[in-house]
Amino acid sequence: MGMRGRRLLSLAVTSLAVASCSAAAPSGSGPAHASVPARPPGSPSLRSPSPRSPSPRSPSPSSPSALPAPADLVPFGPVAAGQGVWRPAGRPVTENGQSVRAVYETTLIPPGGTQPAGIAWLDSGLLAARLYSGSVSPGGGPYRYTAPIRPAQAATLVAAFNGGFKMNQARGGYYTEGRMIDPLRAGAASLVIYADGSVGIGVWGRDVTMTPQVVSVRQNLLPLVAGGRPTPRAASARWQAWGSTCGAASCGPTVPGIEHQWRSGLGITADAALVYVAGPALDPLQLAQLLVRAGAVRAMQLDINPEWPVFVTYDPPAGGRATAANGRKLLAGTAQGPGTFFEPAWARDFITMSAR
Repeated sequence: MGMRGRRLLSLAVTSLAVASCSAAAPSGSGPAHASVPARPPGSPSLRSPSPRSPSPRSPSPSSPSALPAPADLVPFGPVAAGQGVWRPAGRPVTENGQSVRAVYETTLIPPGGTQPAGIAWLDSGLLAARLYSGSVSPGGGPYRYTAPIRPAQAATLVAAFNGGFKMNQARGGYYTEGRMIDPLRAGAASLVIYADGSVGIGVWGRDVTMTPQVVSVRQNLLPLVAGGRPTPRAASARWQAWGSTCGAASCGPTVPGIEHQWRSGLGITADAALVYVAGPALDPLQLAQLLVRAGAVRAMQLDINPEWPVFVTYDPPAGGRATAANGRKLLAGTAQGPGTFFEPAWARDFITMSAR
């Protein structure tokens, strides 16, 4: 599998094996890709992620180089129309003077499930990440980057997605805009954004650490995927350890939660692409299996329950700004949508991905 010839970021993500991942992975959890027709001459070749740790990279904003488009995914069960087939999403970005897509989307039904989850693949070399902070999550503002997304940022916005739990439930820390909002915790699953907009995901203190290039860290629980496999914690019967869920028909405090709930997660592949997954009826292991099937070698759970998971792409006219009118949800069933991140009242943290 070819890796992009990019200048490496020597102080970014270190690729160390996680000791707990020596345990056998649950069956059906490894990446798998469907046979697909050859692409027309000049089209990018298909890739097949391997379960090794991603190498850190530092793309040059002046001359980004696109990753090959992702290979279609093999469904876990009987093939349904469109399952595992990637489609481009969001506005095109410019690579060496050419217009290319940096986001692809598909759906898969998880093992043992009946409802499709949405999966998005993002070329993090063509896109720059930014953490937006909210008055409720993490609190402690004011912040320079907070909802609503401003016109200057909307001019290059390609995609946006939800962050993690409220900090009193995240069992981790939050660092951004030069401030430690909540202390970072060793061993916590961490989303790290560097000064050049590149992203690292992994265990804090092992896979990712504080460096002068780190501009944001968002921690949430413990790793969901490590070493290209669901972690033993993800595969355990203790699904309550992955957060308090709503009931089958209500989120009332007296209603018992259910294991199969709206969940979202974010992973990084061997070639440093990002993979986002969200679905309406997922347990932690199913979420991990979907992330691994899409190529993630390390991954973390983000927010859960019906109101919070959301992934949106924006495709305005050439030269235009992203708005609610030109946005599209990854899954039609998410409660939030394209206008969410443009609402001044939106009080939770989220991540934007913009053209470099």
